[in-house]
Amino acid sequence: EHKLESEFRASGATLARGMIVQRTGGILLVVGMLACRLAPAAAFRSPLGLVSLARSSSVGGPQARCAARAASAGRRCGIFSATLHMSASAPATSSSTTEGASDDTPAVRKRILSGVQPTGNLHLGNYLGAIRQWVANQDLYENYFCVVDLHAITAPHVPAELTKSSFDIAALYLASGIDPKKSKVFIQSHVSAHAELCWLLNCVTPMGWMEKMIQYKEKAVKQGESVSIGLFDYPILMAADILLYQAQLVPVGEDQRQHLELARDIARRFNDQYCKKKSMPAKGRRVFREPEALIVKEGARVMSLLDGKSKMSKSDPSDGSRINLLDPPDLIRKKIGRCKTDSFDGIEWNNPERPECTNLLNIYKAVTDKSEEEILAEVGSMRWGEFKPLLAEAVVTHLEPIQKKYDELMADQSVLKRVLLDGADAAEAVAGQTNLLAKKAMGFTTREDLAQ
Repeated sequence: EHKLESEFRASGATLARGMIVQRTGGILLVVGMLACRLAPAAAFRSPLGLVSLARSSSVGGPQARCAARAASAGRRCGIFSATLHMSASAPATSSSTTEGASDDTPAVRKRILSGVQPTGNLHLGNYLGAIRQWVANQDLYENYFCVVDLHAITAPHVPAELTKSSFDIAALYLASGIDPKKSKVFIQSHVSAHAELCWLLNCVTPMGWMEKMIQYKEKAVKQGESVSIGLFDYPILMAADILLYQAQLVPVGEDQRQHLELARDIARRFNDQYCKKKSMPAKGRRVFREPEALIVKEGARVMSLLDGKSKMSKSDPSDGSRINLLDPPDLIRKKIGRCKTDSFDGIEWNNPERPECTNLLNIYKAVTDKSEEEILAEVGSMRWGEFKPLLAEAVVTHLEPIQKKYDELMADQSVLKRVLLDGADAAEAVAGQTNLLAKKAMGFTTREDLAQ
């Protein structure tokens, strides 16, 4: 230990104190002391002493207890993984374990960052396609779930509705099963690094890249002359959201794939401009990781009740196209009773001529957890007049505990507010560090610099 410490001090790097020694198979493994000269924060000699370690906290391991010792100047420092991962799928095998560790070493947890806009109500597609997967995988990852309210104002909005919707989305996260002891839930605008890094990246991104964004062109047609610069610029805010958390994989649908490619391009351009040479403030160490896409599987998508070829969406002008998580039981029954079907006999899966039939069966499967074989044996010979009431009751039963929990959280918002405050603190510890590294790389001074 003394020899290692001498070497680190000689290199001029900040040393993370508090060695943790773990005995595995009779061999002492040093897992708490890492070469901080590999960490970008140490390379910048941050006045806050924020040290980014090349290993994340492990499930049940002693490394998690080391995080508090790495904080300085009142700021909490997250212990980051060298292979951060934003995904709702099963974890990939990681090779970033400590060298020489045995198979008994706890698995490194990956990080998830996902968000939903507070525009309109969350619907069944949001829940079955994403949130329920987040809930199921909470023990596998280090989770950050946010309400992306900054994205919500890129279109005309009503201020009072934005306030209510932000709380609604957060409450529905918790009501759906997100556990604040396992996951951090926060509102995007409560972490100022998102907006600040967006501006820094604005000054790095060529205008030509933004002019190629397809979604802006499509949405601008709908908004007409009222279209804002924010709508044009929101892919850069999305890039800031992703890059702040050093994501390796990002779960996106095909309609968001272009935005993720933009985030990769921006990260590469920033690293090339400000991090390549050792003579630069970044000392030749990159600030941003280039994220990879994890495309959401088609099977996880819930389609519109009025068009089996279009996905269920909050932006659809017809409320009858979707089942909102807060819809009362009678309204759910009414919507399913009026949903589009066909004139074929029987009920079957995966007939390309019957997209609505497949969609309704997928919903039934999702809310009952039955297999396709069990469902076909149960409903395969039914007519729509028999199946629709059965489906409606299954959806009502599935959503009942979520709605009950939501009502409890909104009746007494003290718990919800505490969860959001704690979540914002935890997110700031991670995002704030990345933002600091970006500013240092670009040559900005900090208030701490002036105090030295």
